[in-house]
Amino acid sequence: MRNKITIAISLLTSVMVTGCLGYKFMLGLSWIDALYMTVITITTVGYREIGDPSPEAKLFTIFIILTSVVIVGYSVSVISEYLLTRNSLQARRAREKKKYLNSMENHIIVCGYGRNGKQAVAKLQDYKRDFIIIEKDQQVIDDCQLDNKYFYRGNANEDEVLQSAGIGKASVLITALPDDADNLFIVLSARQLNKDLKIISRASEETSYKKLKLAGADNVILPDQIGGQHMASLIVSPDLIEFWDNLSYGGDDGVNLEQVSFEQMFDHQNKCTIIDLNLRQKTGCTIIGYKSPDGEYVVNPSPETVIGTGSKIIVVGNSQQIAQLQKSYRIHE
Repeated sequence: MRNKITIAISLLTSVMVTGCLGYKFMLGLSWIDALYMTVITITTVGYREIGDPSPEAKLFTIFIILTSVVIVGYSVSVISEYLLTRNSLQARRAREKKKYLNSMENHIIVCGYGRNGKQAVAKLQDYKRDFIIIEKDQQVIDDCQLDNKYFYRGNANEDEVLQSAGIGKASVLITALPDDADNLFIVLSARQLNKDLKIISRASEETSYKKLKLAGADNVILPDQIGGQHMASLIVSPDLIEFWDNLSYGGDDGVNLEQVSFEQMFDHQNKCTIIDLNLRQKTGCTIIGYKSPDGEYVVNPSPETVIGTGSKIIVVGNSQQIAQLQKSYRIHE
């Protein structure tokens, strides 16, 4: 469609330039008068001609009229089609976005689609989780390969924008803006709007860590600190870190880590031990961690560890083993 518009504009420009040059040199008019004659000829409005046209000028006028009728008709058609199509496309996108927002519940809100935001969204897609991205830069939205329905354009600092993104029904908010002050303001607003919301915030400075925690963030991530620690670990324990890097959290390739709650695995509330669970035999997955209902983590829990309501296990396995785990316990992501 844009190619057609370019062609239409080029044709209109060509006929205008041709008309101006023709009238300028055939009738000896000034540039303003030549432009005037060209415009009234192309638009066929029938105003008074300037000067006494020669036979050659009359033939030239006939040529301009016949040519411009076709070109103007084509241009009007193309531009009208573009405007109608664009309005229709925008209306369709607006309907899709509204439908998507209304259908979401327990979704994730991602504030900012920069480097950290993109990585978070990619992982959410691996897990097939519902999410909405709040981004104020239209150019960033236009350049992204994601469907437009995943974006809500606006400033996440504003309560109205957070509410429009469904913060009242959301389960998690990730704020990944580069400015710590913006992240702090968003955390404060989000905590006021949804007391039960899990909030994860990025921080650029270590001094912002405590402020974000006090504001209501459940987790605060320092990407630069994590990156530096990771690089140092590659020197101290390179094989261990490379092995860890080969683990993936979700997705279809490689070895996956998964956390599974007791409620996901069982409909009842009867407790059982890890040895009774016999997960290795049933699915091939190995339990490498346990989280108690009180939030205490246990690495490599003993077989006698009791699993009950509110507890979680962390398992490792390849994609087929994880799929078998989900199938055996009817776990839906």
